[in-house]
Amino acid sequence: MKLSAQDILKETQRTLDLVAKAEPSEEDKTWLTEATASYYSNHVNPGILEYRKSVSTEYVSVEWADGGNSFTDLKGRKYLDLLGGYGIFNVGHRHPKVIEAVTNQLKRQALHSQELLEPFRAILAKLIHDITPGDLQFSFFGNSGAEAVEGAMKLAMLHTGRKSFVAATEAFHGKTLGALSATAKSKFRQPFLPILPDCYHVPYGDADYIESALRSADDVGNDIAAVILEPVQGEGGINVPPDDYLPRVRDLCDRYGALLIVDEVQTGMGRTGKMFCVDHWNVVPDIMTLGKAMGGGVMPIGAFVSNKTIWEQLFPEPWLHSTTFGGNPLACVAAIANIHVLLEEKLPERAEKMGGEMINKLRGLRRRFPKLCVDVRGKGLMIGLEFPNDALGYEVAKGLFDRGVLVAGTLFSAKTLRIEPPLTISAQEINMAVETIEKVFKEVNARHFESKRPAARKAA
Repeated sequence: MKLSAQDILKETQRTLDLVAKAEPSEEDKTWLTEATASYYSNHVNPGILEYRKSVSTEYVSVEWADGGNSFTDLKGRKYLDLLGGYGIFNVGHRHPKVIEAVTNQLKRQALHSQELLEPFRAILAKLIHDITPGDLQFSFFGNSGAEAVEGAMKLAMLHTGRKSFVAATEAFHGKTLGALSATAKSKFRQPFLPILPDCYHVPYGDADYIESALRSADDVGNDIAAVILEPVQGEGGINVPPDDYLPRVRDLCDRYGALLIVDEVQTGMGRTGKMFCVDHWNVVPDIMTLGKAMGGGVMPIGAFVSNKTIWEQLFPEPWLHSTTFGGNPLACVAAIANIHVLLEEKLPERAEKMGGEMINKLRGLRRRFPKLCVDVRGKGLMIGLEFPNDALGYEVAKGLFDRGVLVAGTLFSAKTLRIEPPLTISAQEINMAVETIEKVFKEVNARHFESKRPAARKAA
């Protein structure tokens, strides 16, 4: 039954009053918990309730507040964030400098008129030019990584006059229709086929497959507009390619006239130990996509970036690709503050150091529990723990959640658990996390892999 206007006013006022409170009452907590679960089930999607670990514990855990490297639920339980919002919180939760920048801008202006020039969009575009590799110069700002991929693919088609793409198996580039054509998971793609025609998927990490696809397309006259790749696959299971992979793909794209689009939505902004993951191999893409951590964990923003030669296709008709909210003042100042924090606190370097130490500790656990944990891999603070199957991975994730440590599987399965904490995570927090993982490993390993001792024989 729909509420009357009067009842809607009461519920909205109650919600606004609750938002304004520093500490909700017990009555508030009970109402909000019940309302959240009920409204998810009836107005968002009941399937989400089945998926979330936060509703499979002794009580429904409703996220309420965050700060630093952790967050708390409505009942005050604190969680160490080893997930980082799938790569959003590189500078931590609500970093003071990002919050200050957004608050100051909000006091002046929230959204722009769409008609005048916006200064912070221009400043951010120049900064993106300064921190990205090679000759990447022009930026278009949207609201998400998927939007960035859509724009990158359109730009590649516009520049080359070609319509086909090569992507990798286990790739994830988003779920909007264009990005979905490059995403590899059949479960996401099949209900919407046909998407973009002629998007070919080849195994990740082996440049010979890229060469074969480009050569075959060339032979039949179906030339490739671009090869689109993640420098480290995130949703696919934290897959790190061989060191010669991206340099070889770069050369192959040049040879066959295809553009190289590198999707840094999850790997960018210091996550893997460099400002951008391609910097590990000194590869300069033709187009780079950004998102997730770009807004400093406070505002949503994404971007695609390219060089002048490619961007010239948009010079005479800039409105061929546009957006209402992309490049808005709040998002741009958040991104500017994010870049400042990353550089001032040397967070890419910190990710490389802390990530290396954490990977070594986790590999020590793998050696102790080889039947449970079959692999530890990653780059910087983008780490994957692989298990024999999805059920065991979820059991470990659930055990960690129950002890106040948040990790998650990929969108493909929980067979690989991702560890992507804020780059501000401390050595003490890493030690605590590893100790908790060890405890959970012991329990899960005992349940599934330790043989039961034979009963003692009675004396004759």
